Amino acid sequence: MLPFSIKEYKKRLDQTKKSMLEKGIEVLIVTNPANMNYLSGYNSWSFYVDQMLIVIVDEDQPIWIGRKMDANAAKATTWLYHENIIPYPEDHVHSKTKHPSEFAAQILTQIGQSNRRIGLEMDSYYFSVQSYECLKRNLPNAKFSDASLLVNYVRIIKSDQEIEFMKRAAKIVEIGMQTAVNSIQEGVRECDVVADIYRDLIRGTNDFGGDYPAIVPMLPAGENTSTPHITWTDKKYTNNQMVIIEIAGCHQRYHAPLARTVSLGKPSQEAMDVSKIVVEGLNAALELVKPGTTCEELELAWSKVISQHGIVKESRIGYSMGLNYPPDWGEHTASIRRGDLTVLEPNMTFHLIPGLWFDHYGIEISESFRVTETGCEVLTNFPRELIVNENYNLQV
Repeated sequence: MLPFSIKEYKKRLDQTKKSMLEKGIEVLIVTNPANMNYLSGYNSWSFYVDQMLIVIVDEDQPIWIGRKMDANAAKATTWLYHENIIPYPEDHVHSKTKHPSEFAAQILTQIGQSNRRIGLEMDSYYFSVQSYECLKRNLPNAKFSDASLLVNYVRIIKSDQEIEFMKRAAKIVEIGMQTAVNSIQEGVRECDVVADIYRDLIRGTNDFGGDYPAIVPMLPAGENTSTPHITWTDKKYTNNQMVIIEIAGCHQRYHAPLARTVSLGKPSQEAMDVSKIVVEGLNAALELVKPGTTCEELELAWSKVISQHGIVKESRIGYSMGLNYPPDWGEHTASIRRGDLTVLEPNMTFHLIPGLWFDHYGIEISESFRVTETGCEVLTNFPRELIVNENYNLQV
């Protein structure tokens, strides 16, 4: 079931160990499911309970520790030897008296790793204060440090196979976006549109299927377009209403997000003008993408455009993305914003989403792109404009 060669997994592991040594870390406890997947292939909806991948600098393979019920998933989806798959008993799940991190500490002690320098993903959604306190209590001779984004930064430059999966995800999101545009009609319920979108995001193409995206479809409508992260209701769309669509195709856990804005009926002149500003700024940023450019320079190109129209945007306009699990498809590393001096390199991938939100409406038009050897490759092919559904007949 491995989506990548064992050679690629070993290369990722070697890069991770190199970063560990640079930071003085001998043992890395990985709890972020995307990082677990990246290093081992592990892929299961089990991140709602404690689980971890332990990387030891002088061991050939990581150790997977997770729920006993999920051990067979580790055997089915990883490249690890079965003896490196160590499940904790079921009575540790959501227990008031036992904790999986206590079990993990016992394993580390048994294999002689209890007094080493241990890195933890302290800012991970999936690593609790309770887990941290349990590890400290049971490994009193260990020296702990924060390694929250260590693997994330290893992931920031994609392999050719990763890029291929993201291109497949881009084909899937094109289909999902077309479905959304076609389905958003006066009198149709928002939830029914989302059902159509999910159907096609999961169905994918005849050649490859889709996976569940790390974020649900976000479809704010009407005045709710003034805020970007509203999902959907069971209300019916009405004429002369704006709708923002932000979705992502997903294949082998790799994402290609895409956002567009639809107008039911003729949009206001103000909305048309703002959409053109968004596209102009988006294009200006994309034109600067090439190796050696910084994330900050992309944001400055965008800001220069909107400032000419008297508009100021404080939030970032993009972020590194790719492999992930709920609740986010972003990698939490580079952001396209002022002050981020991350230098672009080939096969970095970003979601560039320079939306503008006002008191009563908003416009989002985004692109996912790859940094190439000489410039930029936009992953999706979809009209980069405010979409007026009464005149829209594009066939994907």
